[in-house]
Amino acid sequence: MADGILKTYLVTGGAGFIGSHFIENVLCNSGTRVVNLDKLTYAGNMHNLSGFSENQNHIFIKGDICDRRLLDKIFNEYEIDCVVNFAAESHVDRSISHSYPFIHTNVIGVMELLEAAKGHWNNFNGKLFLQISTDEVYGSLSEGVFADEKSLQRPGNPYSASKAAADLLVMSYFNTYKMPVIVTRSCNNFGSRQHFEKFIPTMVNCLKKGEKLPLYGDGLNEREWIYVKDHCSRLLDILNFGQAGEIYNIGSGCIQNNIDVIRKIIGIYNGITGSELDESVISYVKDRKGHDRRYALDYSKALKFFNWAESSDFAQTLQETIQSYL
Repeated sequence: MADGILKTYLVTGGAGFIGSHFIENVLCNSGTRVVNLDKLTYAGNMHNLSGFSENQNHIFIKGDICDRRLLDKIFNEYEIDCVVNFAAESHVDRSISHSYPFIHTNVIGVMELLEAAKGHWNNFNGKLFLQISTDEVYGSLSEGVFADEKSLQRPGNPYSASKAAADLLVMSYFNTYKMPVIVTRSCNNFGSRQHFEKFIPTMVNCLKKGEKLPLYGDGLNEREWIYVKDHCSRLLDILNFGQAGEIYNIGSGCIQNNIDVIRKIIGIYNGITGSELDESVISYVKDRKGHDRRYALDYSKALKFFNWAESSDFAQTLQETIQSYL
């Protein structure tokens, strides 16, 4: 960068699971300053920042993306070049029981971020707004069907509906105001630091406590899994080389049904701890409302454009993940 001036990213939700891994990646691999804005709800954890909290290029601010005054202050003080929005309510079960926070944060919060950026970026040159979305906006897919970036959005629960609404809002700012935006839609992430309410940490936590592993329905719901470090590396590529106005799917090709993932978790847990647990520790529970059957991404567009290598081995990174929880 010219004259030694650091580029400045505003990363929202940076004390969360994926956001903290992304910041760690950025600070290790680029001459970039990161302003980390996080509300520190139950899903945000300052411990997630321990690996880089003393880095002079990391600035933490506790706050809400819905707080426009705070956003204006941040844009004024730090001259933000790029917004990377991880901030979101993201747990489907919670969205089913109480949807209001999902609409407030995932839609209204995104609008406030967009308006703040638009108001402060008088010249869009060198600027970028990156919205982190999810494969869940495509809804449940039939066997053999893969969603590409032009596939119809058919969200099946309040969480995914709020993310789909945010995607549309972000793209409207590109079409209306020519704001440089990119939307990414990733498959299920896993790795260290993930909140215990999520699928893999829940199962490991139950094993640690000697409790039954709760499995919705028949356990045959399919999800595509990507290691969080792979996801964050690809996001950095998109920030550096992606084209404004585009949507990029981020997949791995690793599609597993839930029961098979649990079997792998039990096997790895046994190997690490010397236990001899079997499938009798699984407890089939009543399926949740609106439970999507299958997610699968066609991510050939991004794979070709960015020339990405294959994703990390699922079994190996799953073992590393389980070890981190133990």
